[in-house]
Amino acid sequence: MTASPVAPAVLTVDVAALVDNWRLLKQRSAPGDCAAVVKANGYGLGIETVAPPLYAAGCRVFFVAHIGEGQRLRALLPEAGARIYVLNGLEAKADPLADYARHRLAPAIGAAAELARWAAFARGQASPPPAALHLDTGMNRLGFESLDALRAGVAAAGDSGADLLMSHFVSSEVPDDPLNALQIARFDAARAALPRLTASLANSSGLFLPGPPAYDLGRPGYALYGGNPTPGRPNPMRPVVALDVAIQQTRWIEKGESCGYNAQWTARRRTRLATLLAGYADGLPRAAGFVDGRDGAEVEIAGRRCRLVGRVSMDLIIADVTDLPESAARPGDYARLFGGAVSLDEFAERAGTIGYTILTSLSRRYARRVVGAPAPASCAACAAGESKEAEPISTPTRLEIPPRTA
Repeated sequence: MTASPVAPAVLTVDVAALVDNWRLLKQRSAPGDCAAVVKANGYGLGIETVAPPLYAAGCRVFFVAHIGEGQRLRALLPEAGARIYVLNGLEAKADPLADYARHRLAPAIGAAAELARWAAFARGQASPPPAALHLDTGMNRLGFESLDALRAGVAAAGDSGADLLMSHFVSSEVPDDPLNALQIARFDAARAALPRLTASLANSSGLFLPGPPAYDLGRPGYALYGGNPTPGRPNPMRPVVALDVAIQQTRWIEKGESCGYNAQWTARRRTRLATLLAGYADGLPRAAGFVDGRDGAEVEIAGRRCRLVGRVSMDLIIADVTDLPESAARPGDYARLFGGAVSLDEFAERAGTIGYTILTSLSRRYARRVVGAPAPASCAACAAGESKEAEPISTPTRLEIPPRTA
């Protein structure tokens, strides 16, 4: 079977921008090191796409969420120098040897029962395998609920092989949230109690907080992929991903007519509509479009912003292209949903969600294009603590994808 050479929607990933972002975040982590969070299939971009160039750039510590993600990553990074931590911990039904140690995966342990089980296994090994100790400093999600509980768990378990102490910010994207200072104080106390462990607290936004130390290991995720870790301020990261969706059909409707399910958007003038070949089955929020009484997202077509209108369908969305020349929006032309004039974060906010959700919901139906060879090891702009000037991914008019056979 031969696939069509024309893709209805194309996701472009710039791995050079990804690597530049990691280098900038590494500078923000100094004098400590910088890891990479590649859970959720590399935030939707493909773990096979993002992990190898990060390793080639010098990243040696990675975080995933589940055992299966860790095993998949280990197959990509068999080198002994790559440390992989599993954030969700020592799962209740998992086997420490078969599921973790055999694949050189280190669980982030966050409860006394987990630690006791891991330590009992570790004592039977010639060299205790590594693990992380996860202290909850305010999230109330995973982790030891207090420093006293962590101390008691460590004392009862004995040598567990743990080499990392970690916690997670609740609101680091809000610099003046008092929770930040409270969590830092709690983490400082834990670090003083367990000084031999490498310490990791800062996520993407945490690396941009004023004042607090980055500790030994930065742990960015979203910012690596071009998301803004400093909401409300200019994005210091280079854009990594762009999504282009083909126009299938255009039509004119008269003033007063509607479009989409349940007639949620009404034309206030004679309007030209373009129907695009993607929908909520492809990870686009159902409420992304403008409707009567509520604004929505805009997309870029022929270098101009155009509104999405009406409810998003399972496989289709509609854009208002009235203000474009008819020759600028034809069947087979492409609309850029984000990654150009409209950033990922803007598209997500106007669609009523966050960029994390957009990235991790990206459809398998999109054709995927990887561009940008990783940059050389030296990066003067990154070394100065600044990101390189973004070079926009070119917007296709008609994008041909090489045919593949199966």
